[in-house]
Amino acid sequence: MSDAKRISWGKPRKPTDADRDALREDLLTRARAVRADGWDTHRPEWTAGQVAAVAYLLGDLDVLTELEESEGTVLSRYAAELFGFHGGRKDIEAGLAGTQAWFDTVRKALGAGA
Repeated sequence: MSDAKRISWGKPRKPTDADRDALREDLLTRARAVRADGWDTHRPEWTAGQVAAVAYLLGDLDVLTELEESEGTVLSRYAAELFGFHGGRKDIEAGLAGTQAWFDTVRKALGAGA
């Protein structure tokens, strides 16, 4: 048997309410920018994941289709971002209800601020 020491990646980081609030504000700012200026100004500057999340918030199926994304892929990507690795995995196993509810609150805030 080897005496090699087992690798430990440390304790997985769990996002805080402040992390989720910052993500919410970032997505709201991006979605409002697309509403004001259109996609052409912003899309080249953002990651595919950011574009997909904003398109999902705005209900822009054309952009999601171009990116080969769906509601499920967007929500799966953001589950860990919102709840950490273990919490995200649990939310995926539960049908992404928590992630979907979080995006619904962001969408409502976007509608109220429009």
